[in-house]
Amino acid sequence: MSSSQRGEDGRDHPTVPPPLFSIDSSDPRQELVDRSGLSARDITQIDALMAALARLRAAEQELADASLQYMQLGRTDMRALHFLIVAENTGTLATPGAITQALGISSASTTKLLDRLETAGHLRRTRHPVDRRALVVTIEPTTRSTAMRTVGATQARRVDAARRLLPAERDLVTGFLDDMAEQISLVGVEWGATEDAGSDG
Repeated sequence: MSSSQRGEDGRDHPTVPPPLFSIDSSDPRQELVDRSGLSARDITQIDALMAALARLRAAEQELADASLQYMQLGRTDMRALHFLIVAENTGTLATPGAITQALGISSASTTKLLDRLETAGHLRRTRHPVDRRALVVTIEPTTRSTAMRTVGATQARRVDAARRLLPAERDLVTGFLDDMAEQISLVGVEWGATEDAGSDG
């Protein structure tokens, strides 16, 4: 079966969508990626690697969307609950200030978030055992159990993939991911500067 179709201009036009994460498809004139020193095999491997990262991002997004729908919460809400679970696991007292810092949102947004989650029965606020002027936030057992049994259990499967690697392979993958994160960082990038949007609810 032909993967192209003859157009009115007499030229063959592809009917199969081009690969989105192919260097040649995305940058045919080498305006973005200098291919000097890269063999055809190198480019094929890099294309496969970029496609694998895209599949990982898609899987993570699908899981995130499903968790938000299942828990009927917003993205920042879920991040807050995750922080509370980690705080409880490590014996750390989670204050509103610590939550503000961990989530990177304003104090006002944190107050609204905690009000919303407490009203929904997901957490409770009590007095700090030492500083009576401060509050400590803890996750409700039912919410913790639900999150751990569903979203947490699925997220934890990533460890299975990591444990199948040899120690040297883990170091290599870690270095690659850190390098890629640095390469696409928006630090110092003018067009990437945005104002703090606060909580997304």
